[in-house]
Amino acid sequence: MPGGRLTHEERREIAEGLREGLTYTDIAGRLDRPISTVTREVARNGGPAAYRADAAHRATAGRARRRNQVPAPPPSPAESGAHGRDPEAVLELEAQFTAMMVGTGLPRMTARVLTCLYVTDGGSLTATELAQRLRVSPASVSKAVGELEQQELIRRERDTGRRRDVYVIDADAWFRGWMAGARQNTTLADFALRGAEVLGAATPAGTRMRDLGHFFEHVGRNMIQAAEEWRQADAGRRGTSD
Repeated sequence: MPGGRLTHEERREIAEGLREGLTYTDIAGRLDRPISTVTREVARNGGPAAYRADAAHRATAGRARRRNQVPAPPPSPAESGAHGRDPEAVLELEAQFTAMMVGTGLPRMTARVLTCLYVTDGGSLTATELAQRLRVSPASVSKAVGELEQQELIRRERDTGRRRDVYVIDADAWFRGWMAGARQNTTLADFALRGAEVLGAATPAGTRMRDLGHFFEHVGRNMIQAAEEWRQADAGRRGTSD
């Protein structure tokens, strides 16, 4: 099995495999590389839909130059094998989680920050800690946490002891994010139905807007119902486990 960094030609084979719809396992088999190598390569370079061999090769070279110029950050729990975990398996999990989040529409840096918070046992990190762990600039982290806060997937708390903000992810993160999405659908529904009145309900454009409004109205209502059902079921499970 070959070792070392991926070559430009190997990256082209990865890109070709993605275009053909091959799985990471199939692509890794073609290259005689570990699956984790292919997973991390694709995740850190835009995900399956956006991966480009030439751009990935240039970006990797740039990251290598920056690593030679900047002191290495302290090892993360994944790198140190905390709690007896397999560091390689955790790194692969991080790459796959990031790729999945990118696939849902999150920008890559935002997805990396979300992943970092999820795999940290404490579930909270400062902006400086996030920048160190991800080896990126504080400005990149600031933009990412801003988007996650807007979607209510994380929350900000004040660490009075260190006099700085920490970003927290908790058990209700996805519930809040889901409800935020439901509210957005309700807003879209109201807008589309008002638009239908402006355009004229009997006109083709008005009918199109009306149908859009009814769709988002239905989806938003069902999202709220599903979230409330989950909350009740989750409360029951927590009560049972106690």
